[in-house]
Amino acid sequence: MKNRSTTPIAVRRVTIGGVRDERDLVATEEPMEIRVVTPGDGGRTDAVAITMRTPGHDFELAVGFLLSEGMLAGREDVVDVSYCPDPDDMQQYNIVQVTLAPGALFEPGLLARNFYTTSSCGVCGKASLEALRTFGAVSVGQSPRVAASLVRKLPGRLRAAQPVFEQTGGLHAAALFVAQGDLLTLREDVGRHNAFDKLVGHHLMAGNLPLAQHVVVVSGRASWELMQKALAAGISTLVAVGAPSSLAVELANEFGMTLVGFASANRFNVYAGGHRIVLD
Repeated sequence: MKNRSTTPIAVRRVTIGGVRDERDLVATEEPMEIRVVTPGDGGRTDAVAITMRTPGHDFELAVGFLLSEGMLAGREDVVDVSYCPDPDDMQQYNIVQVTLAPGALFEPGLLARNFYTTSSCGVCGKASLEALRTFGAVSVGQSPRVAASLVRKLPGRLRAAQPVFEQTGGLHAAALFVAQGDLLTLREDVGRHNAFDKLVGHHLMAGNLPLAQHVVVVSGRASWELMQKALAAGISTLVAVGAPSSLAVELANEFGMTLVGFASANRFNVYAGGHRIVLD
């Protein structure tokens, strides 16, 4: 399948010096349906979600999403990931099927009940955190400390490693670094959550979870949803270029995570878990 992460379009550039018509690239945005196939009774198929995403790393997005929503326990739950098996379906490459292993616990109604995952639902912080405790989330535990001088460098390293952003200027990114600052993995998408799910999905399928020994850097703000996804992957330290929400800070404190916001070459704020940041 060809790379569909960018789409060429016609654009009219208007400047003080005049007007000219050119071709440009924009980030592609298309819907992707995630289906789960469970064994037994000939194989039951449930459509669990539709997300607007930038095509690319679709399989990672699917399994990362399922893990962060509590629908997968780990790599052992997944037997196969594929596009729609019907080649005649016009949306073949916009449908991803995740086939579960026999014995994997899957509850189709889980997403409908996890209403606390949307920031617009108006649920209070205490109810949201209690839902995570019931969900089985645990504190991330011990992890390496990170130098403040390195934290200031990470947003620049993230930006420098965004290939599609350089072409379009329209994508979010999530990147995984070792505590010493080397970049391991980066994923881009028009959606902040999708980029994060792709990153987590990659390491889920590689058998690398939990990621407590690493640092994740995100290009936007730190929301409740991103911190929830980080917790599901066992990530101890999250650095955001933008601002955190109050509930993101509360979640980080509750589960022993480090949360940094407004990170740039000149400054950053530590909102939780300051013991992991070495003020050098």
